[in-house]
Amino acid sequence: MMEAVELGALIKEIVRQAKELKDKYTQEQTALVNYSAIFSHSQSEYNELIEVASKIGKVVDNTPTGPLFQIKPIDTISGKLKLLKIRIPDQTRPERGDADFTVPNYEAFKATYLTKPEFKLLERKNFEMIELSASGFKVRAYFSNPPLDKQLGI
Repeated sequence: MMEAVELGALIKEIVRQAKELKDKYTQEQTALVNYSAIFSHSQSEYNELIEVASKIGKVVDNTPTGPLFQIKPIDTISGKLKLLKIRIPDQTRPERGDADFTVPNYEAFKATYLTKPEFKLLERKNFEMIELSASGFKVRAYFSNPPLDKQLGI
């Protein structure tokens, strides 16, 4: 059984790798992490991650792809992380997870990077986000507008 400390280490590693990805493909080196997601790869892993995440936080949103927890802040390489999503198993998500970063000027960021092949716009009902994925990385990076903490009022 995974312990809370192991979950914390996994989250920090996902954020570190997502920062590496972000820093390679953007000029937003100082962008802070807004939330992170762990991609589960089996039902048993998903159940275990939910159980451990429940010990360090509470569910603040149940999304179609998995619950979002507000957790005790974790210090990461890109700032304090307060929001964690545990994603249901999904074959389109072979990576380990993702981190969502807040950029100071989303519209300028969008204009600069959306034309590049590693970036993709994802439009949702109440927000949009830009996805960054590249081969050789085991994580994805996202840039949401508005950021998730603002959407939830956290």
